[in-house]
Amino acid sequence: MAAQNRIPVPDASDLREDVAALLPLIAPAGREPARTMAILGRQPELVSPFLSWAAALALNGVLSARAHELLALRVAHNCESAFEWAEHVEYARAAGLAEREIAAVSQSLDEGEWPDAEPALLRAADELHRGCNITDATWAELASVYDLPALVEILFVVGQYTMLSMVANAAGIPA
Repeated sequence: MAAQNRIPVPDASDLREDVAALLPLIAPAGREPARTMAILGRQPELVSPFLSWAAALALNGVLSARAHELLALRVAHNCESAFEWAEHVEYARAAGLAEREIAAVSQSLDEGEWPDAEPALLRAADELHRGCNITDATWAELASVYDLPALVEILFVVGQYTMLSMVANAAGIPA
């Protein structure tokens, strides 16, 4: 684990004016912007393109909010990112996941009771984490439930939260 605060979360006064004005707009109601997004503000030329991508993935995706958050939580668990885990527990609750389901995401797939294709979603996140690929068996299980746009999105959701977990861990962002 990285030392905390390798890249300190900036105050608005530390950021370029347009970036400082943008970050509060992307924060969930009543919350500060995610610390990973605030840190990205230290490289202002990347903020707008990244936020466009992240918003498209979160808001325009075909996966249910539940499936999206299951993937995000499993990635945070696999990457040992306390920050991303804490961030997505809140989103998972908002997506309707029960506390026992959230806790089960960090356990063996044999220990949870998952409906439908959810074990395949979690297994896909595990396989991508371990080997940057998905086995034919897991892919076939996913493809029996999800259409091609959703299959593409699964890959990108896992990649997105792997990247953000790496940023949080390496930058030393505390939970």
